[in-house]
Amino acid sequence: MEERALLTELYRQMVVIRRMEEAAARAYGQGLIGGFLHLYIGQEAVGVGAIAALQADDYVLGTYREHGQAYAKGISVKAIMAELYAKETGISHGRGGSMHLFDASRGFLGGHAIVGGHVPLAAGVAFASKYRGDKRVTLCFMGEGSASMGAFHEGLSLAALWHLPVVYVVENNLYAMGTPLYRSLSVEDVSVKAISYGMARDRFDGSDVMTVYNRIGQAVARAREQSEPALVEVQCYRFRGHSMSDPGLYRTKAEVEEWKRRDPLLVASGKLRAMGVGDEELKALDAAAAAEVKDAVKFAESSAPPDEADLTKYVYAEE
Repeated sequence: MEERALLTELYRQMVVIRRMEEAAARAYGQGLIGGFLHLYIGQEAVGVGAIAALQADDYVLGTYREHGQAYAKGISVKAIMAELYAKETGISHGRGGSMHLFDASRGFLGGHAIVGGHVPLAAGVAFASKYRGDKRVTLCFMGEGSASMGAFHEGLSLAALWHLPVVYVVENNLYAMGTPLYRSLSVEDVSVKAISYGMARDRFDGSDVMTVYNRIGQAVARAREQSEPALVEVQCYRFRGHSMSDPGLYRTKAEVEEWKRRDPLLVASGKLRAMGVGDEELKALDAAAAAEVKDAVKFAESSAPPDEADLTKYVYAEE
């Protein structure tokens, strides 16, 4: 795809995700969404750029901050929003909620709430691909807090030992919940942990969606063509708290404002203007995104919850 057309599409996806997350925040504040809610606002370029580098049949695993990644993998805003509202029409039939979006048909394998617990699962998915010889790549997103968990090291160890086609993406947003990086990790550069496993690594700023697309694309190509894993650290920042219950008082306003000047949407729109895209076209993209999300909210609000008699459906195996 020509660069301007590609960037326009990636920008469109990021705008939809931003509007979707803002709508989710409003609904949560109104008591329409229960449980936990972790927003992707500020990190959109990482998920959108990385997933754009995949083929349609590749696999993606995420953490509990996965709404945007689910959308980038092809799950509709309607199905995501209905799931947040715990409705039967949700992508997990209202049983999973915010942290457990899942769609095997699109290769989106969760939504995992246990920090680091999905890292070895991604190795297992990649092992299956290698065993079948289907040339699929597995992309596994995690926060930098996962790098301190035992499962993280087990997953990387197996991926390197068995030469698995998996790319581990650490979204380093500087805080593990409310704990700053310097208090949770002994090294500032998370990607150096790949060295101990003889694994390829990369590290870069994730404010520019095209940079993410190109750099993750290199790791994906290596995984697909050479069946070699990689650990990629992408530096980013969440503009909201860890979850909706977190006011984020451990960060200064000046720090947040500094990162907002590197907002992925501002970076992308600036590049598009430099390519000749006018303000009217950008406004039209934003209006279309707002309309798509508004329609999804209406769909979620009008959908029925799961029937009480069927609450264990999709939860327990059926005879």
